[in-house]
Amino acid sequence: MTERLLTGEPGSEVWRSGAISVHVLDPAADVDVLHAWVTGPNAAFFGLGALTRDELRETYEFVASLPTHHAYLVRDAGEPVAMVQLYHPEDDPVAAAYDVEPGDVGAHFFLGSRRSGWPALGPALLAFGFALPAVRRIVVEPDVRHRAAIARMVAMGFEPAGKIHFESPHGPKDAMLAFLTRERALALSRGRPTSRGVGNSTAR
Repeated sequence: MTERLLTGEPGSEVWRSGAISVHVLDPAADVDVLHAWVTGPNAAFFGLGALTRDELRETYEFVASLPTHHAYLVRDAGEPVAMVQLYHPEDDPVAAAYDVEPGDVGAHFFLGSRRSGWPALGPALLAFGFALPAVRRIVVEPDVRHRAAIARMVAMGFEPAGKIHFESPHGPKDAMLAFLTRERALALSRGRPTSRGVGNSTAR
């Protein structure tokens, strides 16, 4: 299988662009940061707010055991600011709701700290998502009620493809499906001279 997800030991840095670095999530070492984030007032749609620290650690230990789903902690100048989950859509419940294409990678983005906003993080996280050449398209499916997330995805360049319904791990989900192709991401990055370009950073 062609690699679409960067891998490494828990806590290891796998990608960097300037001050923004991406690390393989360490379920044990990162649990306190994650728990504070997912139990916050703006995290309701992420679906993890009811978990204890131990349950959250066990959840991400399970994710870490899967070759098709990876979680990453994003740091800005060393400080944790976001979490990214990337996955193979064909091995996820979302596959029941759309026709998966070769080179698709599903993504969930979670901003945990206001230290770095989406205008700064967004281009870097897209570049990270496309770091491996086998990735042709990033797929997102925010809850249809999460208007802020949908607006953010559109601002980042994703093109909405309509509403879908599927059984997520947290129960039935009505979502807005959206896609961003590598070609579109490259065109958008070239149109923004101050943005970090897709594929111009270091994958490790």
